[in-house]
Amino acid sequence: MIAFDHVGKRYGGRFEALSHLNFRVGRGEMVFLTGHSGAGKSSLLRLVMRLERPSRGRVIVAGHDIARLHASQVPFYRRQVGVVFQDHQLLFDRSIFHNVALPLEIQGTPPRETARRVRASLDKVGLLHRERALPVELSGGEQQRVGIARAVVSKPALLLADEPTGNLDPDLSADIMALFEDFNRIGTTVMIASHDLALISRLRHRILRLVDGRLVSDEGAAS
Repeated sequence: MIAFDHVGKRYGGRFEALSHLNFRVGRGEMVFLTGHSGAGKSSLLRLVMRLERPSRGRVIVAGHDIARLHASQVPFYRRQVGVVFQDHQLLFDRSIFHNVALPLEIQGTPPRETARRVRASLDKVGLLHRERALPVELSGGEQQRVGIARAVVSKPALLLADEPTGNLDPDLSADIMALFEDFNRIGTTVMIASHDLALISRLRHRILRLVDGRLVSDEGAAS
């Protein structure tokens, strides 16, 4: 599903955020990225999102070198990738329903199909009963669940998350990670950046550890 082939990323001609990355993530796999602040986790995810291009090497997703996508192809590619952010990035003047519906509205999905898929996504994260609420009425954990519902409403093959539990207490963090495992069990490829090594170690999935932009360990990789 994802392949990094001798990937490096340099900013400003000097700062090397990522260096000589080589790894593969299989379709339907769940993988964690970990490392210290500034290790390169977010830069790596931005490459997969195609928000950045590598300075060298290739990032292959579903068989395509995504740096070579034509500008007209990038929006379609991004619709195949669900993204969950630490700070939720919700629209606070819109209801929970309309926050989750936003990707489908942008795609031009018919209203009846949009409503069906939004309610199915909210049901999966346990928030169907709050569809009319505003984000400010929800707890931090509930807001993160809304972010997850929005990320999966388009049924992406790939789900990325950047520190999705960074602002949550341990119990809520475990609940959020369980949701990601639920989506992984139905075939979604999941890649999560997290500094919470204690939590992710308990979940028994593959862990890629970065130090200063280099991959220093790959625990749990298939032999």
